[in-house]
Amino acid sequence: MNLGQAIIEALESLNSNKLRSSLTILGIVIGVGAVIAMLAVGNGAQNTITGSISGIGSNLLFVMSGNSNQELTNIEPLTMDDANAMLDQFQAPSVEDVAPVVNGEVTVTSGSESTATFVYGVTTSYESVRNYHVTEGSFITEDQVLGKASVVLLGPDVAKALFDRTEGLVGETVRIEGQPFKVIGVLESKGGSAFVSQDDVVIVPITTSQARLTRRSNDRIDLIFVQSISADALSQASEEIAQILRTRHRTKVGEDDFTILSQQDFVETAKTITNVMTIFLGGIAGISLLVGGIGIMNIMLVSVTERTREIGLRKALGARKKDIMIQFLTESSLLSLFGGVIGIGLGWLISFIVGRIALSSGTPLNPVVGLDAILLATIFSTAVGLFFGLYPANRAANLEPVEALRYE
Repeated sequence: MNLGQAIIEALESLNSNKLRSSLTILGIVIGVGAVIAMLAVGNGAQNTITGSISGIGSNLLFVMSGNSNQELTNIEPLTMDDANAMLDQFQAPSVEDVAPVVNGEVTVTSGSESTATFVYGVTTSYESVRNYHVTEGSFITEDQVLGKASVVLLGPDVAKALFDRTEGLVGETVRIEGQPFKVIGVLESKGGSAFVSQDDVVIVPITTSQARLTRRSNDRIDLIFVQSISADALSQASEEIAQILRTRHRTKVGEDDFTILSQQDFVETAKTITNVMTIFLGGIAGISLLVGGIGIMNIMLVSVTERTREIGLRKALGARKKDIMIQFLTESSLLSLFGGVIGIGLGWLISFIVGRIALSSGTPLNPVVGLDAILLATIFSTAVGLFFGLYPANRAANLEPVEALRYE
């Protein structure tokens, strides 16, 4: 028996039991659809998170006080002098620019509207280092930093919460922790996840924040963004910064009281987390495929029992053991293959619906159905059909012709 003949006979057999075949295929359809949908959502979440991290800026290093790998009792905080030292081209030739930041949580009000948000006290270099742009107005100037001016830039989310719009706000007055600030601009949207939004912020001059909002003493700052001259120079820039801070803080190698991270570190961490989640969710969905495979085995065993006399007659007429096995394996494989193809469509539909729901709820999640997921689901569903069809096919092939013909 050749393969073409086996497929034709398998199709005729499945067509003679349409309802039973359809219910058997349903288990595979659900399993494949669930696997593809979970992988698509996982890929979409990974793209959203990594895109949000990339949107922070380019060629960035994040310098923070403290070191989670060291149990230090005397940690010297980061200061404006530390940030200025990093701009020394002799000590740090790989550094392009530096943006020191102080931050904290504040309440911003306008009239009867109020919202809790994050305030960032920054210098003028923050605009270029963090790749921020304004949709109207202008960014903070050097004069405003030196004069501790009461001016503020609103993130889009804050502007909508207070004024229900993001245009025509320059010149308006808002209160931050009860203190009046003049709006000088509105930030361009940078997006973010459902948990952390880069649009839910307000930005003020760093000197104003230190003196009146976050109240940092001795020029203390919370974070320093460092932009290297190129992506290839990130590692060298990190070493130069580390050496500057070790000298200023009088610490030895291995006893750093600071931490330096790169964008790639955050991206790799995010990818690791989303990969684990995707594998976990895909594994759970894969259980559906195993259940569908068991359904195929049950139906094929029933088919063997029902067709015992047919099998005996075929063997009596010269059919070989291999021919009988191929016939039943072809039927089980076709069941799983049809289920896999329909399941791909179901998985795509579920992914599309999830994406639309996320969009309507304001969550920037766009599920991605990749070719790898489609191939994986198709190959795995076919393998399930072969694996769970092997025992029934072997059982049918081993029937003795005389006993099979006597079967009632």
